[in-house]
Amino acid sequence: MTTASDGEGGRKNGGRNDRASRQQTAEAERAADPRRWRVLAALCGALLVLVLDNTVLNVALPSLAADFSAPPALQQAVLDAYVVLFAGLLLPAGAVADRWGRRRALLTGTAVLAVASAAAAAAWSVWWLVAMRAVMGAGAALVMPATLAVIVQVFPAHERPRAFAVWAAVASGGMAVGPVLGGALVTAWSWAGVFLVNVPVLAVAAFAVVRLVPESRNPRARPVDGPGAALVTLGMTALAWTVIRAGEGGAGARTAAGAALAVAALTAFARRQCRLADPLVDFTLYRDARFAGGSAAASLLTLGTGSALYLLAGCLQRVRGLSALEAGAAIVPLAAGIVLGSAAGGRCHARLGARRSVVAGFLTTAAGFATLAALTPTSPYALLATGLALAGLGTGFAGPSTTSTVLSAVPPRRAGMGSALNDTHQQLGTALGIAGLGALQSALERGAPAAADAAHRTTGALTVTFLTAAACAAAGALTAALTLRRT
Repeated sequence: MTTASDGEGGRKNGGRNDRASRQQTAEAERAADPRRWRVLAALCGALLVLVLDNTVLNVALPSLAADFSAPPALQQAVLDAYVVLFAGLLLPAGAVADRWGRRRALLTGTAVLAVASAAAAAAWSVWWLVAMRAVMGAGAALVMPATLAVIVQVFPAHERPRAFAVWAAVASGGMAVGPVLGGALVTAWSWAGVFLVNVPVLAVAAFAVVRLVPESRNPRARPVDGPGAALVTLGMTALAWTVIRAGEGGAGARTAAGAALAVAALTAFARRQCRLADPLVDFTLYRDARFAGGSAAASLLTLGTGSALYLLAGCLQRVRGLSALEAGAAIVPLAAGIVLGSAAGGRCHARLGARRSVVAGFLTTAAGFATLAALTPTSPYALLATGLALAGLGTGFAGPSTTSTVLSAVPPRRAGMGSALNDTHQQLGTALGIAGLGALQSALERGAPAAADAAHRTTGALTVTFLTAAACAAAGALTAALTLRRT
C-alpha cells in the first residue's frame, strides 16, 4: 500500500534525480570542447570525399573505358582497387590512430587522398589508375575510423547521437548524390573531373582539421603489433577480393584460393590477438551485448540496403532506359529520407532509447523495401520514390542510435579500434550483400519463364531481391530487440 508520504518521498527523489541528471549534463557540456560542432563540420568535409569516391566513378566509367580502351575486367579493377584496400586496411588504420594520434591519422589520410586523386586525374594508363585508386583506398582507411574516434573524444555522451546523425547523413547522402555529381562532372568536363574535384575539398578539410581538431591518442598504447597488422590486412584484403570476385560470377580456383587465404590469415590473426596483452583488436568487446548486438544488427541492415540499391540503379537503366545520371537522380528520395531520418533519430535517441529507436528505424526500412518489391516495368515514379524515402527514413533514424550504442561499449582510449571495427562490419555487410543478392538476381533472371520479356524478368527477380533485403532489415530489428538493453 502506498501512502501519501511515500508518494511525496518518491516525488522528492524523482526531483533530486532530475536535478542531478541536469547537473551532470551541464557539467559534461562545460567540459566538452566548445568548438565541437565546427570540428564535426571539418570531419564531414573529409568524410564526404570518401563516400563520394565509392559511387561517383560508376558514372564516369564508360568515358574512362573509351579513352583507355579498357576491357570490362580492367574497368572492374578500377572500381574494386579502392574497396579492397579500404576494407583491408581499416583495422590496422584504427590501431595506428589510437597509437600515433587521431588528428595525425586524419591529416595523413587526407594528404594521401589528395595526392592520389590528382595523380589519378593525370593517369596515362588504366593500370596507373588502378594503382592510384588503391592508394586512395589506403588514405580513406586512415580517415574513416579517425572521424568517428574524434567524435567520441570531443562530444559528451548525451550529444553523440546528434553528432552521429550528422555524420551518417553526410555519409549516406553523399553515396546517394555521388552518381548525380559524377554525371554532371563528366558532362561538363571529363572523367578526370571526378578525381580533381576531391583536391580542393580535401585541402579545405585539412586546413579545418589543423585549426580545429584537437589531438587525442591512447595514453597507454603500446607499439602497433606489426605481424598482426600484416595478417589482418592480408586476410581482410583477400576476403574483400574473394567476395567481390564471387559477386561478379568469378567462382573458380582463384576465388577458392582467395577464400582459403582469407580464412588462414584471419584465423592466425585471431589466435595471435588472444595471446597479446594489448591486442590490435580486442575480441572481448563481442561479449558486450551493446557491441555485439548493435554490430550484428547494422551488418544485417547493410547486407540488404547496399546491395539492393546497387541493383536498383542498374535496373533503372536497363528497364526504364535511364542514363546513369538520370538513374542517380531518381534515387535522390533515398538521400532526402536519410537526412530527415538522421535529424529525427539524433533528437529522439534520448526520448525513445537506443533499443526502440533501432527497432523502429529498421522496421521502417523493411517497409520501404517491401514497397519497392511491388515495382513493375510500368509502375509510376511515385511508388519508387515512396519506397526509397521510407528506406532512407528508417536507415537514417536508426543510424545515430546504432553507432552510439556500438561505440559506447568501447573504452575511449581504444576509440580508433572500435570505430574501425564498426566500419569493417558495415563494409563487409555491403560487400557480402552485393555478392549474394547480385548472384540471386542473376540466377532468378536466368530461371525466369522464356515467354517473359527482359523487363519483366528483371523486375520479377528484383521483387525477390527487395523482399530479401526487407527480411534482412527485419532480422536486424529482431536482433536489436533481443540483444540491446532496454533504454
